Amino acid sequence: MEMKQLKNKTHNEAEGAEQVRKEIEKKAVKRAKTRAKADSWDLNIALFLFLVLMTVIVLLFQGIGVEIVAPIAIFGLACVWLVGWSQRRKLYRSYYEEELINIARESSMKANDEVTVQKKIAETVEEYVQKALIERWDKEKTFN
Repeated sequence: MEMKQLKNKTHNEAEGAEQVRKEIEKKAVKRAKTRAKADSWDLNIALFLFLVLMTVIVLLFQGIGVEIVAPIAIFGLACVWLVGWSQRRKLYRSYYEEELINIARESSMKANDEVTVQKKIAETVEEYVQKALIERWDKEKTFN
């Protein structure tokens, strides 16, 4: 019977560890996506988009038909989207790794803090017990 309970306990602990790992990965994915979205549109993409706009305006002022200018504008916008998408993917990969490291560091710091708090509590309890024993000993000395 004890063997079965031990197996169930280790199985539950393994499931708990797996669930914690999944939660850490979810948190890292969320943070990485947020950072990648914010950082993907940089000055290079803005300048390229401005260049596409200026090209379209110049072509229209030169009297070139909309049939030619529209595909050029669509191609330019597609390029801007593609460059932004690829940058976001690259940033996501690097941010994902960083976030996993940061979350692991945070969790280890929390574990260290918990151990430190437990030690301080143990030391405080020990000091309290020692003071109480000393006071009791002093009282017994004065009565004897």
